[in-house]
Amino acid sequence: MPGNSQRKGAVRKRGKGNTAGSGGRVRQGLEGKGPTPKAEDRPYHKAYRPKQAAARKSPAGGSGRSGGDPSRTGRPGSGPEWVAGRNAVLEALEAEIPTKSAYVAEGAERDDRLRDILKLAASRGLPLLEVTRVELDRLTGGAVHQGVALQLPAYEYAHPSDLLGAAFDSDTEPMIVALDSVTDPRNLGAIIRSAAAFGAHGVLIPERRSAGMTAAAWKTSAGAAARIPVARATNLTRTLKEYQKAGLLLVGLDGESDTDIAEVADASGPLVLVVGSEGAGLSRLVRETCDTVAAIPMSGAVESLNAGVAAGIALYEISRRR
Repeated sequence: MPGNSQRKGAVRKRGKGNTAGSGGRVRQGLEGKGPTPKAEDRPYHKAYRPKQAAARKSPAGGSGRSGGDPSRTGRPGSGPEWVAGRNAVLEALEAEIPTKSAYVAEGAERDDRLRDILKLAASRGLPLLEVTRVELDRLTGGAVHQGVALQLPAYEYAHPSDLLGAAFDSDTEPMIVALDSVTDPRNLGAIIRSAAAFGAHGVLIPERRSAGMTAAAWKTSAGAAARIPVARATNLTRTLKEYQKAGLLLVGLDGESDTDIAEVADASGPLVLVVGSEGAGLSRLVRETCDTVAAIPMSGAVESLNAGVAAGIALYEISRRR
């Protein structure tokens, strides 16, 4: 008979009190697991990591890395940077690189280097914070810190228009050094040092595809970075054109040019020396914007010079003619 659960072959399924026909048996299936998460919210999806990386960089990110948070390791030119390791920290303090605070891991082995670091930090009045080794690992992004690290403050870049105004307000002919995609911070530091030595009024770098004022740049500049302003341009070509309209001669430095740097006309007047990258040289748009492109004559045995050396030689020649 219909409904006779005792008939041959019938099986009675025992649930948790649900009765046939009540719908409770399939309630879980009807409820489901909620709306499907977005691709970037699924850890196994390829869009997950980019979103997490963006969240870490954002001031409102979930990792608590705001502009003044010491947990932010930053990138070159974009915020605080960490100098980790006993030799690196000692050299940074001896070079008097601007430092925000010093960190020492609990139980760090005391040796001569650490003692010198502590003495230098105390003499400069630096805040000295003792943290766990795990915390120092987190702060430095997993760098080999050997129990000690320094946090550098964010470098305050000048505005390109302020750089131009300061050059015209000076008692000497305006001279600015512009860098086109120089990505080695040591080259940047060397160029800043040469710019200060030969009377330049500032250094201009692009915001993208360029080295920033990192610890390596500070150290290589040998203190010159504290005496000469460095400005960042959102669009290097557009800024160079503005300098050009203001009356500055744009002289590009490129090894493939047939013009000797010593033969550039009007080099004694207002001028911008534009130095190309270490490998590709000047980019096409920057090269086309320059009023003239010159080279440093060399013997055939040497194909090229790095950006720092080439800029120093060119600045010497320009300053000699002034």
